[in-house]
Amino acid sequence: MYRHALWSLALLAILVPGVAAADERPNILWLTCEDNNINWVGCYGNPHADTPNIDALAAEGFQYMHCYSNAPVCAPQRSTWITGVHALSMGTHPMRSRYPIPHQTIKYYPDLMKAAGYFVGNDKKTDYNIGGRDDQDAWDTNKTDWRQLKQKQPFFMVINNTKSHESKAFGDVNHTTHRPDDVRLAKYHPDIPDIRKNYAHYHDQMKKMDADIGKALADLEKAGLAENTIVIHNSDHGGVIARSKRFLFNSGTHCPLIIRIPEKFKHLRPGDPGTKVNDLVSFIDMPKTWLDLCGAEQPDYLQGRVFLGENKQPRDYHVSYRGRMDERCDNVRAIRDGRFLYIRNYMPYAPWGQHLNYLWQMRATQAWEAYHKAGKTDAVTGRFFGTKPMEELYDTSVDPDNVNNLIDDPQFTSDVQRLSQALDQWQLEQFDSGLLPESEIVRRSEDAGTTIYEMVRDPSLYDLATLQRVSARALQQDPNNLSAIYDDLSADDPGVRYWAIVGCFLLQDRTDLDLERLAAAMQDSSDHVRAMAAWIQYRGGNKTAAQECWNQLLRDSSYASLKVFNIIDWIGDGIEPYTDAMKACQFSHGGYVARMQEYMNVKPVAEKPKRKQAPKK
Repeated sequence: MYRHALWSLALLAILVPGVAAADERPNILWLTCEDNNINWVGCYGNPHADTPNIDALAAEGFQYMHCYSNAPVCAPQRSTWITGVHALSMGTHPMRSRYPIPHQTIKYYPDLMKAAGYFVGNDKKTDYNIGGRDDQDAWDTNKTDWRQLKQKQPFFMVINNTKSHESKAFGDVNHTTHRPDDVRLAKYHPDIPDIRKNYAHYHDQMKKMDADIGKALADLEKAGLAENTIVIHNSDHGGVIARSKRFLFNSGTHCPLIIRIPEKFKHLRPGDPGTKVNDLVSFIDMPKTWLDLCGAEQPDYLQGRVFLGENKQPRDYHVSYRGRMDERCDNVRAIRDGRFLYIRNYMPYAPWGQHLNYLWQMRATQAWEAYHKAGKTDAVTGRFFGTKPMEELYDTSVDPDNVNNLIDDPQFTSDVQRLSQALDQWQLEQFDSGLLPESEIVRRSEDAGTTIYEMVRDPSLYDLATLQRVSARALQQDPNNLSAIYDDLSADDPGVRYWAIVGCFLLQDRTDLDLERLAAAMQDSSDHVRAMAAWIQYRGGNKTAAQECWNQLLRDSSYASLKVFNIIDWIGDGIEPYTDAMKACQFSHGGYVARMQEYMNVKPVAEKPKRKQAPKK
């Protein structure tokens, strides 16, 4: 029996390169939690944060000071994690969209771990935002059973904690254990009682989450598994008070990451226990790193780098991205190095603080909006409710709250150019699938009979380099580009025409436009071109034609319906001319059109079921 076990281990090492005997490979316990950035964790410097178990883990392990999520919300980030491929590269970056990917090509990282001889478990959150495969399919178990784990070594076990989720910041913010006076407000939040109370309320929730982390660590120790197990703790993205989760600022992406490595595997350590590690770590790096630590296969399609252990690969830049968040349209990219954060807004006309039905359940959000509407905010605390610049630059070493935009400061011109060029290169190398509106991309991939992942890698279907060039020209807002933009309105590719009409829209306040010429775009084959062309006419004084165009799109349940709802709300002139068309709109967009109908109080009246007639005698 003993010789048979040795033979099995030897065979496994031959079949799976890099795999050592089971007792030489680490178990991994990945303790994830939700929706908090570093400012909610004591060991990252907030004296008011009450997280003793996480702080103790940092003292025993390694605290990463520059770790960032790729998406500022759960579903696209977890899509990125499970595949090791950027959600933006697969088209799975819009919130709760579940578009398919080529599963025959892209395995989930637990598939690769199982092939390497690992027992894999996930307790219990999945939310991978991917169609075509059940989220639980890749895992051996969805519950934590320490006796089973002891028998199933080596194991990779995820335990996700929901007690710090955004929803836990909702509800009554009075009677908190944490004192509202003992909070450290972000500079962008006004110092008003309900915001302080909401901070205190969430500190209470963080303490509850921290207690669960402590319990998991105690259970690991009690099971006699600690000396064989690498422990990892991090949040799934930043958060949680408004202007954090969903946004690409530090507040939405700068996450705690703590790793404890037992003495048995000290060769993997980045330093002595208690070390603060200043390496730049991107969440895309995690799947590849876990696979490397486990001696599992690392397919070529993986887009991350190994950040820990003997095969560590340094990183110069980290990229984050935002698409649609629930019912609200937006499109943003961000790139950072160890000091600067550069943000590019592809929809600068969309305000940061769009009303989001879910976010507005939070008392702090309601109080902030009311304070702003009362005219009490200043240039820093009121900026959230305005439209965006095309570019932003922040020196995060002195401005961690990202309130001082340095984009026009000449001393940083070279840094802007460097970061912008690096982002351009990243988009080409990683196949940015978001350079057109979401439903335009979906329509194009469905017409081609392929997944978005495959489509964006075929220049005949999605000419990324051209879309990058015409979008850059549109965003420059340079009147000297108008002639070229007009030429692009006649392009065969509706994506080029879309960016041409956006370019005209962004130039409308800077130069005279030929409104008569642009009126023809309201009949374009692309509904997104039509929607933006109508907005140009609306701002140019031809409101009747614009309203007729939008109403027609809504009545026809256009695939651009969600964008039309958003545009009408952004304009802020009321919905009376569109009420009937809004009620008639049947395009779902994953149920998010219905959320806009609810917000605008135009929810269609459900048809009453017909009464059954009694049978004739």
